[in-house]
Amino acid sequence: MFSDQNFFNYSLLSLYLITPPTIISLLFLTAPYGKHHRPGWGPTIPPPLAWFLMESPTIWLTFLIFPYGNNYHNFRAKILMSPFLLHYCHRTIIYPIRLFFSTHRRKPNTESPSVRKSAAGFPVSVALMAFGFNLLNGYLQSRWVSQYADLEGDEWFWWRFAGGLVVFLSGMYANLWSDNMLMGLKKEGGGYTIPKGGLFELVSCPNYFGEILEWLGWALMTWSWAGFGFFIYTCANLVPRAGANHKWYLDKFGEDYPKNRKAVIPFVF
Repeated sequence: MFSDQNFFNYSLLSLYLITPPTIISLLFLTAPYGKHHRPGWGPTIPPPLAWFLMESPTIWLTFLIFPYGNNYHNFRAKILMSPFLLHYCHRTIIYPIRLFFSTHRRKPNTESPSVRKSAAGFPVSVALMAFGFNLLNGYLQSRWVSQYADLEGDEWFWWRFAGGLVVFLSGMYANLWSDNMLMGLKKEGGGYTIPKGGLFELVSCPNYFGEILEWLGWALMTWSWAGFGFFIYTCANLVPRAGANHKWYLDKFGEDYPKNRKAVIPFVF
């Protein structure tokens, strides 16, 4: 017999089970999009469309699931779900739009092969894998908050929410600022350059560092195995990617690339 609790538990277990294979595979194989684009991964679609489609489950699935939870009318549940939706409204809608315009405002006659490579299609196979993860994760986060979180009996709720929100918003600011800097460089055309200023002086991928901070804040706010699992998976996904980006910068710019920069965690890695 179907049990919602069992389905949730098995889904949560799945999140933890896919994390080790993810980090192991990404240590040896870099996902082929952006500066790492390469042929051999099947058909592609425009990157803005890929980001919109693969991130969208976190929004529409949340709005489908949330009204059917016992916490639906609880103000704490709604305020707790807001940061998650804030991030994904940006990632699903605003980011693809900005990515589209940053790509199409370049002057075609000034584009180098490396710029054209960065604007290449996004592999459908990779987008489908991301879509599947977002289905799983969107379900887990929204279902936990709307149904299984004991919000009324949690005396520390507001303290954890406030502390986690500070971490989350700090990470979101770093993520948005870094994306804005990178998009600005794309608009200029002429090939990849060394990003400078702000957190770029400390790490090669401050956008990834910001996103890691966001989901650390989310884990603190939710104080749940679902939130913690999402944070761990984010690290498993983004830390190897940041390492690959860091190596790419070193290979491309050689002695010109700042030697004191780490890949993603300032002063650590």
